[in-house]
Amino acid sequence: MKISQHFQERSPSVIRKAQIEYSKREDKDSINVINMAIGNISMPMYPAMRDRMIALGVERIADGIVRYTPTPGTEEARKAFLNILSAEGFETKDIFSLVTDGGSSAMELMLLGICGPSSKRPILFLDPTYTNYKEFAKRLSIPTVSSIRPINDDGRFSKLNLKDIESLIIEHDPAGILIIPYDNPTGQFLSYEIIKEIAKIVVKHDIWLVSDEAYRSLSYTEENVSSIWTLNDKEVQGIKGRRVSIESASKVWNACGLRIGALLTDNKELHEKAISEYTANLCANTLGQEIFGALANESHQDIIKWQKMQNNYYKTILMELKTEFELYLPGIIVTEPEAAIYFIIDFNNITDNNFSAGDFIEFCAKKGKVELNGQYYTLLLAPMSGFYNIEEKGRTQLRVAMVETPDKMKLAPIILSKLFSQYLH
Repeated sequence: MKISQHFQERSPSVIRKAQIEYSKREDKDSINVINMAIGNISMPMYPAMRDRMIALGVERIADGIVRYTPTPGTEEARKAFLNILSAEGFETKDIFSLVTDGGSSAMELMLLGICGPSSKRPILFLDPTYTNYKEFAKRLSIPTVSSIRPINDDGRFSKLNLKDIESLIIEHDPAGILIIPYDNPTGQFLSYEIIKEIAKIVVKHDIWLVSDEAYRSLSYTEENVSSIWTLNDKEVQGIKGRRVSIESASKVWNACGLRIGALLTDNKELHEKAISEYTANLCANTLGQEIFGALANESHQDIIKWQKMQNNYYKTILMELKTEFELYLPGIIVTEPEAAIYFIIDFNNITDNNFSAGDFIEFCAKKGKVELNGQYYTLLLAPMSGFYNIEEKGRTQLRVAMVETPDKMKLAPIILSKLFSQYLH
């Protein structure tokens, strides 16, 4: 029997590929693997969520019955996402909340809602952009267009070229533009002023403004919170009713495995039709909603306190690791950590034209190993080629996710330097 052409052409996502290759190693039981390829956070959840999880089998589902929830999600889980926004100072009365199986399902719903499957109208990305958006666009046969953000030798990205963005909109007529203010994969921060200028372009050309805000509150600059929900009709007339945000329990709340996300919008029709589309999925994970729903009743003070603690934790690690990677691999470019939990390493200045970060990462996963203190280690990372529309743009780059325990992450720079030396020789 033949499988579909679509399946024949499928390869694993770049954020999972290294782990899949590593799992095939015959010597994997003797190696300590440090997986910084995927944003799989290894810290405990928010305390009220942990308490709710422990109480699930005793209090909330003591009878052992786990039913489907309503398709939009439980009232409590929907309220939890809005309570977080409210704690951050945003007005939520005109925002509609649909709970999904992780932010990933919200991404797919968004693409279906603003473009539609096999669409002639593309979606506009700011490359590099999170690879799952590209993978879902491929799945749905939705074309994509990108405005490239080059990395400078000092580790900072060039400023967004708003003229280029508008020119691409005029030329390609996209249904919407995706921004990630606290950016995955770059770790860059998009200020509110930049978002406001993009919003004006969006209104001018009558398209959707989509914002992935999974890492909202994880900013290490002195600027205020940046979000599409800060926008209003006074500053950007006509913005209301064309905003969509992708939300997640995975990152700030340390709950990757719950698989709970949300599609938020201020457009009632989009919300109602998204629910209709999602009825085919029945609902998001019931147990995940039960646990995440604990945030619906948390005080704004406690929510902000937790966010600040998370912010301080990641800021310290990111800054220290950037310095250490630059120390152990002189000449490499490490992007400036401004937000989220990632930075990019670019080998362009210390390799020849034949170097491929993807091949190097595959080497690390399949056979690379380093001895430290009598133990063997290897490192799993994500090649940046999968985050660009034009893969060649990311050929010498890789993404590092700050998700392992601090003691493991501290070993990463020296392990990477030794693996790199092995690979070259």
